[in-house]
Amino acid sequence: MRKLIALVLAVAMMLVVAGCGGADEKKADGDKQIKMGFSQIGAESEWRTANTESVKQAAKDAGIDLQFSDAQQKQENQIKAIRSFIAQGVDIIAFVPIVETGWDTVLKEAKDAKIPVIIVDRDLKVEDDSLYVAKIGTNMETEGQKAFEWLNKYVTDNNVKPHEGDKLNLVILEGTVGSTAALGRTKGFGDGLAANADKYNVLASQTGEFTRQKGQEVMESFLKSYGNKIDILFAHNDDMALGAIQAIEAAGMKPGKDIIILSIDGVKGIFQAMIEGKANCTVECNPLQGPLLMETAKKVLAGEKVDKVVYVEEGVFPADVAEKVMPERKY
Repeated sequence: MRKLIALVLAVAMMLVVAGCGGADEKKADGDKQIKMGFSQIGAESEWRTANTESVKQAAKDAGIDLQFSDAQQKQENQIKAIRSFIAQGVDIIAFVPIVETGWDTVLKEAKDAKIPVIIVDRDLKVEDDSLYVAKIGTNMETEGQKAFEWLNKYVTDNNVKPHEGDKLNLVILEGTVGSTAALGRTKGFGDGLAANADKYNVLASQTGEFTRQKGQEVMESFLKSYGNKIDILFAHNDDMALGAIQAIEAAGMKPGKDIIILSIDGVKGIFQAMIEGKANCTVECNPLQGPLLMETAKKVLAGEKVDKVVYVEEGVFPADVAEKVMPERKY
């Protein structure tokens, strides 16, 4: 009887130990997985799709539970998403700001909840920089500067002459009004124009909302107003440039020849256009920011010091390298 009781007690103790061990293992596993809330602005272009895919794949590779939200180009949707992430008790929040301003209140709510925030791709303006821990992505102003530098060298090296008058006439397709991409690229490119006012004249500058369809529509309007006076098109992204190319062809003109086409992003579509002689240059804006985001998030949550701003590497690709570079492009 004593042996039976002892055996029962021993088995019971083993079950208790096993149960405790299982609970500890489950807790340990749970502690390892980070829960991130991520709000994307939408899917307005090839570039944005590549950016989204990079974030999703990087989260999967890093073992991070990604709560993804598509704002569909509306700031109010992003604010709702961030508040939802706070309510869910995520470990960290990351988002691509649609516009620069209007974030102070919701980011203060995240800070009060002790949830760190990482800004991705675009910049924002807040009264207190401690409302976010880091910003990763691209330097939009530098992209605009690179675009102008390429253009100025190209027209000089090729002795490009205006169709009419003494100055080269430009039209500009701007990005979303109020977005850091549009503001930064306008500033970088505009500084170059201002320093060379004797060579360039801006006929018109209007938003194409970063979409191919809108880029085509606005370019059609430019062509109706200015026709063959246009020497150069500068588009804040490739998708708008691709839409504009359609409009130029429909008007019986040759894009890349009758009108110099310069844009920013570096998506495969514009490389194909350059190979076909329909575009002249693209300045890279690297969307593959997911791995850097996940790496930064892990460091932040581990209490490690991270740089406030980290930029990914970017290049400039004129048409004469397009065919060689195209097979290497990942987006």
